[in-house]
Amino acid sequence: MNTKVNLAGVELNNPVMTASGTFGSGEEYSEMINLNHLGAVVTKGVANVPWPGNPTPRIAETYGGMINAIGLQNPGMEVFIKRDIPFLKKYDTKIIVNVCGRTTEDYIEVVERLADEPVDMLEINISCPNVKEGGIAFGQDPKAVEAITREVKKYAKQPVIMKLSPNVTDIGVMAKAAEAGGADVLSLINTLTGMKIDINRRTFAVANKTGGLSGPAIKPIAVRMVYQAANAVKLPIIGMGGIMNAEDAIEFILAGATAVSVGTANFRNPYAAEEIVRGIEGYMKKYNVEDIRELIGAVR
Repeated sequence: MNTKVNLAGVELNNPVMTASGTFGSGEEYSEMINLNHLGAVVTKGVANVPWPGNPTPRIAETYGGMINAIGLQNPGMEVFIKRDIPFLKKYDTKIIVNVCGRTTEDYIEVVERLADEPVDMLEINISCPNVKEGGIAFGQDPKAVEAITREVKKYAKQPVIMKLSPNVTDIGVMAKAAEAGGADVLSLINTLTGMKIDINRRTFAVANKTGGLSGPAIKPIAVRMVYQAANAVKLPIIGMGGIMNAEDAIEFILAGATAVSVGTANFRNPYAAEEIVRGIEGYMKKYNVEDIRELIGAVR
């Protein structure tokens, strides 16, 4: 039984990875699960300089999920390179670095710095607000998606994954823009913009007023968008959005995802990603599927 998948020439032992921002860089989870059992670890967002993040409160539980407005708090690329890469290199799993920035130059600085580091792929978070364009996220304008993809590709030594925002009118247009810019892989969906109000305090549940909604509530939207993107482009896709168990993961794979990312589930169940790997294997045995590739995009 073969569970290996290929993302732009990078072979993963299985299609399951962790979603950026939900797993740190794996060290805290390594006490509970065996990182060798994961296809890849996707790190928390890494910027060119340390980011303090948003004011608190930054997380609120909501029906079927959670809202977060962490603001991509991170210690910056130098700390990441010195501390986190050596830790992850101890494991037989691929390393995917999530890159964030406020300007195109910010992204390029991180991508250039990582060019000769032993990481396998770069995931470019284009849901960041573009400060030069008045704060609209890079990922909400197809021209901006294509332009930043093209710029990043000029400097990247590793394959580039463009992480698409769902807060758009047509995800297919965004997928095609990233493909036109030279993306190697797409990942989607990032969080949906949401809001929660505390009726007793009569104020917003998170200080930022809005935040990113994740968890099971967004899964049907995510599956639909992965299906649309998979039918719009020829690139491999990493599907994510509310995956809590193996059944959810298989749904994304059948919709056209080559691999899947497990995010919010990690907070509720630290063993989730490892359990999903085993669950996919169990499903393949049950239905006599010899190769995971038979399942990718099997629903048309």
